[in-house]
Amino acid sequence: MYLLAACMGAAVLIGLWQYRGREDGRQGDKNSIRIGVLLYRGDDTFIGTLRSGLEDRAKEYEQETGIKVKLDIMDAKGSQNTQNSQVERLISLGCDALCINSVDRSSASIIIDKAMDAGTPVVFFNREPVEEDMNRWEKLYYVGADAKESAMLQGNILVDAYRQDSRILDANGNGLVSYVLLEGETSHQDSLIRTEWSIQTLKDGDVPLEKITGGIANWDRSQASALMEQWLKEYPGQIELVVSNNDDMALGAIDAMNRAGIGANSIKVVGIDGTPVGIKALEEGYLFGTVESDKERYAQAIFDIVWSLSLNQDPKDRVPQLDGNYYWCPQRALTQAEAKVLKNQ
Repeated sequence: MYLLAACMGAAVLIGLWQYRGREDGRQGDKNSIRIGVLLYRGDDTFIGTLRSGLEDRAKEYEQETGIKVKLDIMDAKGSQNTQNSQVERLISLGCDALCINSVDRSSASIIIDKAMDAGTPVVFFNREPVEEDMNRWEKLYYVGADAKESAMLQGNILVDAYRQDSRILDANGNGLVSYVLLEGETSHQDSLIRTEWSIQTLKDGDVPLEKITGGIANWDRSQASALMEQWLKEYPGQIELVVSNNDDMALGAIDAMNRAGIGANSIKVVGIDGTPVGIKALEEGYLFGTVESDKERYAQAIFDIVWSLSLNQDPKDRVPQLDGNYYWCPQRALTQAEAKVLKNQ
């Protein structure tokens, strides 16, 4: 009888120890972690850069720690329903944590419900869920670039150029800078904020503006190219400036200009993101300016947070720059001159 009771007690203690080991000290008994990475669209240039950064970080951490890192990367191809199913699939596969670039930020609650039920932490990136959703659980994090800062940096590139010489932007010298606006998705908070604050920064900088037209190109180079081609025909010789919410759309406008035989920099074009192709266009004199996110630190922050959560550690130990559950990536404005200096360093 006493022997049976002792055995049962030992079994209970062992069970408690194993449970606590899983919940409170997972690094000690884990030699591998599995992380789900969900992308809104894998062919997005900026998102593709972050994906490569995450893959590089995973390899580095494997070498540094000896803990194997498996990344399950899935592309929703712009479908929120597809992404919801992918979340369910990755949770069923036993992922320790998820990194999610949401298709629709307003639908994050569906994903959060699934993650909370499974106890799977989530790091959202690039597409910020609404504050009410982020406040639902302490194991929800967001990594992104401050959209207002991006827009103001973009606007100030143009303000500085105008103050240096008004004819840089006001090519026909009529006292107005005539511009067109290329916008990202209507549901993306960065698109809305970048649109508002880039133009507001120009107004605050006393740049006289005349908006010719604008359109939604959904961050896409080909869609932006089609719009710009149409505008060049509708408003021949009138467009002096293209303000674009991102580099891919800016490059689409430049593609249309090239097809129309309009020389580099005849119409000033500015973007945001500082993608590799954007910076190349900047160096070659096609793009007038962009705002570069520090993509290495961006990917590093995503990985450091999700790594910590996978091992049940406090992410702030690895990412002290966290502002609560948010990390804001550093940014800087880049002009053609600055891009050439960086290239030669």
